[in-house]
Amino acid sequence: MKVVVIIPAAGLGTRMAIQSGLRPGQTTKQFAELGGKPILLHTIERFAQVPQVDEIFIAVRETEVERLRELVAGQNARPKIHVIVGGDHRQASVSNALAQVSANADDVVLVHDAVRPFVDREIIESVIECAAKDGAAIAGVPAVDTVKQVERTANGAIITSTVPRERVVLAQTPQGFRYELLKKAFDDAAHDGFTGTDEASLVERGGHEVAVVMGSPRNIKITTPADLELAEFYLSKGAAI
Repeated sequence: MKVVVIIPAAGLGTRMAIQSGLRPGQTTKQFAELGGKPILLHTIERFAQVPQVDEIFIAVRETEVERLRELVAGQNARPKIHVIVGGDHRQASVSNALAQVSANADDVVLVHDAVRPFVDREIIESVIECAAKDGAAIAGVPAVDTVKQVERTANGAIITSTVPRERVVLAQTPQGFRYELLKKAFDDAAHDGFTGTDEASLVERGGHEVAVVMGSPRNIKITTPADLELAEFYLSKGAAI
């Protein structure tokens, strides 16, 4: 069985830029430095250290293709790393990568956020195993806080119900799928003009069940300057590569 990883990294990181005072044209969040190295490189290295992974496709903005190719030029020959041009949003970037993936129907494709550099090998391998067995799987963690459903009004939000926490999972990545299943979900979404919130939402839309494997509270997505501060703390405690 072949395992392919897709890392969509073409986002502009708007929230990071606004809250940190970055001007347009300055570094995007995936290239922001964590411990003196771009966050994206930490993420790539996490997957490169998993023996089951055969190829990694990284989708970035066209202006960043050469920059990333230079950064990964010194990586080991295995797994093979491909730097491609991404799209205007996550779904388009993953679709661009899927179009270049050569895989059999039952091979596994993982999709992972570029700015989740603390994913560990156990999570990655659990998602691979579950996706190979069940067809679709994501990493997730149980909700800790009470979850409220609200209705937006001109004066703010009004609570309409309380959602039982035992029925709520906070989705993380990687999200893993058999190649044939994921490709069909993306093709169907493109045909219907549907945009999902993540890859699992496209697969769910097609009626396929998606399993959940245990993620980690440390598998954070670095979106704001506060997240970056937390990431630096984790790094100082030896959580990163």
